[in-house]
Amino acid sequence: MNVKLSQCFIAVDDHDKALAFYRDALGLEVRNDVGFEGMRWVTVGSPAQPDVEIVLEPPLADPNATPADRQAVAELLAKGMLRGVIFSTEDVDATFEHVRAAGGEVLQEPVDQPYGVRDCAFRDPAGNMLRFTQPRTS
Repeated sequence: MNVKLSQCFIAVDDHDKALAFYRDALGLEVRNDVGFEGMRWVTVGSPAQPDVEIVLEPPLADPNATPADRQAVAELLAKGMLRGVIFSTEDVDATFEHVRAAGGEVLQEPVDQPYGVRDCAFRDPAGNMLRFTQPRTS
């Protein structure tokens, strides 16, 4: 059996702000932008990984959700508790400086972790945590 990752989903509350971050700050390419029933899904991905996509989706893509459900999900999103993604990079320090200069909200500056990587963390405009990691060299 050969199983590979195809797509992952990140909830965003403002697709235009998300695009400014994922496309403009991170350099991901937009692969699809679809509207349906008043909602929007935007697919982005790294040019280096044409077979892996991130879908920027509405926080609650359920037209039958109650106002209470929508409020609960909005609160979780604002706290950064819905999703997270870890990106790999060849130079975490350079990536950190680039994302910070582009206005990314810093959660953690680059640090050597005891489990063998050097990483940093940011929040995207919707509050999701994104980590950037590289293998640590001795």
